[in-house]
Amino acid sequence: MRIARFTTKGGEPQFGVVMGDLDGYGQLSEDATVVALQGDPLFSGVNITDQVHKFEDVKLLAPVIPRSKVVAVARNYAKHAAELGNEVPEEPLFFIKPNTAVCGPDDAIQRPSGVEDLHFEGELAIVIGRICRDVPVEKVKDVIYGMTVANDVTARDVQRRTKHFSQAKGYDTFCPLGPWIETDVETEQLAAGVRIQTFLNGDVVQDGSTKDLVHDIPKLIAHISSVMTLLPGDVILTGTPEGVGPMEPGDEIEIFVEGLGALTNKVAQR
Repeated sequence: MRIARFTTKGGEPQFGVVMGDLDGYGQLSEDATVVALQGDPLFSGVNITDQVHKFEDVKLLAPVIPRSKVVAVARNYAKHAAELGNEVPEEPLFFIKPNTAVCGPDDAIQRPSGVEDLHFEGELAIVIGRICRDVPVEKVKDVIYGMTVANDVTARDVQRRTKHFSQAKGYDTFCPLGPWIETDVETEQLAAGVRIQTFLNGDVVQDGSTKDLVHDIPKLIAHISSVMTLLPGDVILTGTPEGVGPMEPGDEIEIFVEGLGALTNKVAQR
């Protein structure tokens, strides 16, 4: 099931189920619709209403605004760690992005003044579905609500200068999420390999697979939940494959995750 958060012209944000076939490029069929839900499905379940909208008539928003945090994992693809001159960590290395960094599909990624080297990092993101702590690896699937696409936007010059991940990656709009949450998650499929691609102005700049994760999804969630309690709606960014690079105001960045869809944003100067 694809859960989206959306608005219609003049309407308030609401949740819905996206209906329609998804092609191999992450595009929906022309007859796609969005069936509105009552309330937030993370807390009240999936309660279908009789409101049906043509997909072309809605504006997608970030599918979730984390109630507390976005937990992002660093250096979780060996070739990405190497391209930035880093070693692969023996245990998951993670940091926090504030929920104010989240934006949605087609929202502008805003480059702050003083940032000269703004980078894209295409990633698979996991959305947590229940309060949990000390989750065993074999129980991880029970706490996953779904998965979505993310861009771990990074001010690389700030990161180099300060060595602080959260500072370099925590600016407003530095965590685009979307286009929706896919609730049918098979951790075995992720381990076998789901393709992640990033396109900069239409050109492929990242092309990786989740089979190359250093620490797989169950290990990540087990480790992070041993450190902190995870809440419904918390988002875990699982790492980026090699090929990260700069983007400039006016550029369009699209991140495609196989079976999920594509998240597109343009870059603007704040």
